[in-house]
Amino acid sequence: MIIWLNGAFGVGKTQTAFELHSRIPNSFVFDPEQIGFFLGKIVPPDVRVGDFQNHPIWREFNCQGLRYVAENFEGTIIVPMTVVEPLYYDQTVLALKSYGLQVYHFTLLASRDTILRRLRRRGDGSNSWNARQLDRCLECLSDEKFAVHLNTEGKGVEVVAEEIAYCAGLNINPPTWHPIFRPLKRMIVQIRHIRF
Repeated sequence: MIIWLNGAFGVGKTQTAFELHSRIPNSFVFDPEQIGFFLGKIVPPDVRVGDFQNHPIWREFNCQGLRYVAENFEGTIIVPMTVVEPLYYDQTVLALKSYGLQVYHFTLLASRDTILRRLRRRGDGSNSWNARQLDRCLECLSDEKFAVHLNTEGKGVEVVAEEIAYCAGLNINPPTWHPIFRPLKRMIVQIRHIRF
């Protein structure tokens, strides 16, 4: 099973992915950004494009990589990745479904103000690349093509993970960290995913 977590940058995809990972036995987080960073290192500067998703090979690598993992791994694969272009969605999420793989796609939603606040909390200013993409993401991802939509407004990451698990028909373990220490857990996940 593949659980694809979509949504605007800063909505909480990575935090939710690792919350699910910590509570679903035999699960794995597949990070498509790593393929984007890899392309940035092997593609000559004059061939690079601004957003690595615009490389057709990025979409192909992710689709085939996820297909390979899904066909050789019996657990749950969790994919936190923003995809707002309908064609790119077709070439990744829908392509995986066309291979007969079980894919649950969720778009995490929150208000513009909430997402900007979450971005600031992780160090992204109002003029950061992620913040500048916000309006485009919110507009595109509200389309029914990107359902199932899941409102995260006012919900803790534990609750969002439980809602996703319920929709996917998964039983998940209770939260692994005591409520007092959960902010520390989120900080650890955030630090591990700082992009340089």
